[in-house]
Amino acid sequence: MVSELLMGMRLFGLEYRRIQITPPFGIRFGAMEGRAQFHFVGRGPVFLRGPGAQTHTMNAGDAVLLPRGGMHALTSDPEMPCRDVTDFHADPLCGSVTAINSCSDGVCRSSDAMVFSGCMEFDLGSMHPLVALMPEVMVVSTLLDRYPEILPLLEAMERETQGDRAGFAGILARLADVVSAFIVRAWVECGCGDASGWVAALRDPRLGRVIAALHRDPGRNWSVADLASEMGSSRSVFADRFLEITGMTPVRYLTELRMRLASQWIGRDRMPIETAAHRLGYGSQAAFSRAFKRVIGHPPGAVRSGAALQDQPGSPPPA
Repeated sequence: MVSELLMGMRLFGLEYRRIQITPPFGIRFGAMEGRAQFHFVGRGPVFLRGPGAQTHTMNAGDAVLLPRGGMHALTSDPEMPCRDVTDFHADPLCGSVTAINSCSDGVCRSSDAMVFSGCMEFDLGSMHPLVALMPEVMVVSTLLDRYPEILPLLEAMERETQGDRAGFAGILARLADVVSAFIVRAWVECGCGDASGWVAALRDPRLGRVIAALHRDPGRNWSVADLASEMGSSRSVFADRFLEITGMTPVRYLTELRMRLASQWIGRDRMPIETAAHRLGYGSQAAFSRAFKRVIGHPPGAVRSGAALQDQPGSPPPA
């Protein structure tokens, strides 16, 4: 069931940077709502100061994913003051990839640090609630013993960061996407840390069928009896089991799933509100809007206008 739901996972690379810089240095990355951040160290060591102020030491070949982004920094020393990454001059390499060269005298040496970073829109589709449960920093080195197939990808990234072969920037961007997807899949398969209740529902063969059915067809007019039939149990046994594992009733789970999908469709995909309401099984836009506001905290029109405002160059984010 986990594999079935992960098929909907998508990573959209928005911006990538190859950074070459001479110590001492401190580079700050701002918090971007709804954006993940990936870093790969081609030459190190580099210290990552995470959003929670925890420091991680990264050596050549190490990679991290920050699934919710957040304010963080890459430094040559844990206490080093930082400049914002946007303050550095960047030259275009190809497409969405730029190069920051901040080496002494403009000449990079083997003692200089090299990092390949990617800012990504991280979309788990109907599994979006998992993003909030992920750790702030997901380090790839903790996965290598269990998933040795990641190592050749990291070795390929290390080779590409240190050379200027034709097409290296585009190859690095694609490898960054693949390694990020590996990190997420490994986290899910390893039990998702503290997100045990959600994953327990997926790993329970009978309850997993129910979760998969809801995510496959969220607009269906599901009844408790329908869902109990999917599980192959009585309504009372199903309802008790669902609440015990997920911490919410089936009706609440379905409503939250629908509204989170609607928020993505309306805000990111510009789907008309009435279309989203119809697709999710609501016969009335008013009923849909009430449910949306109850779950998301504001009406669907605010999500749509807020996303449109963010698309305008120079516009501040909505309050």
